[in-house]
Amino acid sequence: MKAMFYEAFEQAPEIRTLPDPTPTEDGVVIAVGASGLCRSDWHGWMGHDPDIRLPHVPGHELAGRIVATGRGVMRFKVGDRVTVPFVSGCGHCGECHSGNQQVCPNQFQPGFTHWGSFAEYVAIDYADTNLVHLPDTIDDATAASLGCRFATSFRAVADQARTRPGEWIAVHGCGGVGLSAIMIATALGANAIGIDISEEKLAFARDCGAVATVNASGAADVAEAVREITKGGAHVSIDALGHPVTCFNSIKNLRRRGRHVQVGLMLGEHATPQIPMAQVIGHELEIYGSHGMQAWRYDAMLSMLSAGKIAPQKLIGRRVSLEEAVPVLMALDKAEATGISVITRFS
Repeated sequence: MKAMFYEAFEQAPEIRTLPDPTPTEDGVVIAVGASGLCRSDWHGWMGHDPDIRLPHVPGHELAGRIVATGRGVMRFKVGDRVTVPFVSGCGHCGECHSGNQQVCPNQFQPGFTHWGSFAEYVAIDYADTNLVHLPDTIDDATAASLGCRFATSFRAVADQARTRPGEWIAVHGCGGVGLSAIMIATALGANAIGIDISEEKLAFARDCGAVATVNASGAADVAEAVREITKGGAHVSIDALGHPVTCFNSIKNLRRRGRHVQVGLMLGEHATPQIPMAQVIGHELEIYGSHGMQAWRYDAMLSMLSAGKIAPQKLIGRRVSLEEAVPVLMALDKAEATGISVITRFS
């Protein structure tokens, strides 16, 4: 198979011909139809993720068709169109039995714990626990865009933050995660505020449903700007970027008893951000993490998509080839592009 491959962190990946994968007893092999490019892939390429063992094939947002199955797979067959959460559970531990595969201690993560989907084929373990059947009405590129950013945002907004109609939700960072959060919050009846340093991205945030925006590069105090718009502070706030500044502002702009959800990864030199702990205590704020979404929870998201309440395909900015994806991956930290890039051509 052709695949994007690197043997050292921070060095330009190459397109190589590598052996085709084979399924484990409880796994499958998928012919990749599309794979999204995500900032998490950039973190992995930089060496920020301790799960990655070199040499490596990145890629964790995928959709495609099953071409081989292990003997133990019961719920899926060759020919099925599927996607998979980027955090997949083992199906046997206590967390998986409680329905929380996204925090499984033995989790399988394509593109991190194992070779990923920037390739013509990818092997996925624990298939019966983690694969999601795709309806024919959803194309591969749209389905791939669900796998990390959109699904993680769905769980963050709907489940972790418990966002309710009429509430104010501030979204810090209007990249793929942030735009997804704005779209989902709007579909749930909340009032979303998009915060970014790019006017182009803020305009896109308004197209996705944001009722107000804040340009962080021009605002003297981002938290105060949000408090003014909301007349007291946001009920919910999402750090969709993963930076000490956005994390701090996201907590600071909450009203009393508000809920902050950290979605953007805080890795490397950003791993221990400062937070306004006196406010957390005095205002009884709630702070949550959000790390992917369980496969069984996809039904709610897919139902909203089929009903036209959410449109993740609107967030796709570029469709690129495997070769074209190399410089895109290396530049993902710059966050200049509007919308997300998806690999749709592999040969």
